[in-house]
Amino acid sequence: MTKAKQDKTEKDYSTYFQTTFKPPSLKEARRRRKKTIQFLNDFSIPDDIEEIGKGKKYLIRTYGCQMNEHDTEVMAGILEEIGYEATENEENADIILLNTCAIRENAENKVFGEIGHLKNLKREKPELILGVCGCMAQEESVVNRILQKHQQVDLIFGTHNIHRLPQLVKEALFSKEIVMEVWSKEGDIVENLPKVRKGNIRGWVNIMYGCDKFCTYCIVPYTRGKERSRHPQEIIDEVRELARQGYKEITLLGQNVNAYGKDLESIKNYGLGDLMDEIRKIDIPRIRFTTSHPRDFDDHLIEVLAKGGNLVEHIHLPVQSGNSDMLKIMGRKYTRERYLELFYKIKAAIPHATFTTDIIVGFPNETDEQFEDTMSLVRECQFDGCYTFIYSPREGTPAARMEDNISMEVKKERLQRLNALVNELAAESNAKCADQVVEVLVEGASKKNPDVLSGHTRTNKVVNFRGPKSLIGNLVNVRVKNVKTWSLDGELIEEKAEV
Repeated sequence: MTKAKQDKTEKDYSTYFQTTFKPPSLKEARRRRKKTIQFLNDFSIPDDIEEIGKGKKYLIRTYGCQMNEHDTEVMAGILEEIGYEATENEENADIILLNTCAIRENAENKVFGEIGHLKNLKREKPELILGVCGCMAQEESVVNRILQKHQQVDLIFGTHNIHRLPQLVKEALFSKEIVMEVWSKEGDIVENLPKVRKGNIRGWVNIMYGCDKFCTYCIVPYTRGKERSRHPQEIIDEVRELARQGYKEITLLGQNVNAYGKDLESIKNYGLGDLMDEIRKIDIPRIRFTTSHPRDFDDHLIEVLAKGGNLVEHIHLPVQSGNSDMLKIMGRKYTRERYLELFYKIKAAIPHATFTTDIIVGFPNETDEQFEDTMSLVRECQFDGCYTFIYSPREGTPAARMEDNISMEVKKERLQRLNALVNELAAESNAKCADQVVEVLVEGASKKNPDVLSGHTRTNKVVNFRGPKSLIGNLVNVRVKNVKTWSLDGELIEEKAEV
């Protein structure tokens, strides 16, 4: 062990940072200043960092949403630009980054469990750089906990300064101290960042950053900053490039994707509907978007989606609760009636659309009657799928100051009942597909059986069938032979589907 590394291992960092480090501030992150966001195309690697990772390997573990997956693609691209090569084996890695999610307590617990697990590896391999980044790094309580209890961590950075990764890695390699750079306020939009995408079948394209909704339970507006939209032409060019590379499906990403364009000062009255109307003309078979907020789902977007073509018939429309009083306490700013009005408006325009949603059970003060309102809304909407969660308070949010007065026993009982209903409706929806021919984008081998191929329909249903591996990456027609609750088994009937 070198003297510098030995000093780094033994130093009391908690004392050091009490005097030198300005921690991330959720209060500061809540402020929405009118400062104009700059759009930069000047990302470059400094000469003295260009090959700093040559002969070394990196490993990034990703937790949470598709936005985190997209951030990981960017970080991987940056690390490869400075010479690092990817590895799946942590023992071979010279740098390990944990790209974290803060949206629920369980997600944070997983990350801290992994940090603890890597402590022994760090002890055996002191030159290893262990970094924590992503949404958890934006939380004051998380940073303080790392400083006090997890001194094996070398590098901490947040969601707004990923483009600074080359400089941060250089500092971590040569510094005797923990390297930390977490901006409480969002940065500018940097357009020309390198990416290492997983495969060339399905791609994610970020169209905006941040969220201004401030639902009372949600930490995302604090960790991701205010809503900032990319310029339409940058997005369109990126999608065209992916089409040229042979991608078959693109998902447009945003924390609140329906709010796209509201902050664009240079282009007035340009929203997600306008963007999708342009992208649908690009020669790529499937276009999706996520995640929606019902409050911003406007008529023009519905009109564009109804044109079909490469715009798929799957809508993820989070409701969170079926009771208007609960929705008000959650800060959702719509009622049960408004949600249903939107739901039926979309369904009328796109009759074959499938709907999925998000629901939280056991929110503070939720009564049995209010929970029954959620159950009745799920029955009425006949959702094809639902991401269900037990409420867990996130420090710094308004809901965390409320009394968490629903017992865990009651929360679990409600979740069990809700999941039973969701499973029943999913099985009923899949049953309608029996003996139908569906278009499947073949994404790879099934996780359960390597001899079986697996992919998704336009309506986002999972289909498994037998066929040659050469079909991976292609659109094929499959006749459904067997239906299950969450997947369909089928038989290949032809190798190429009409696009």
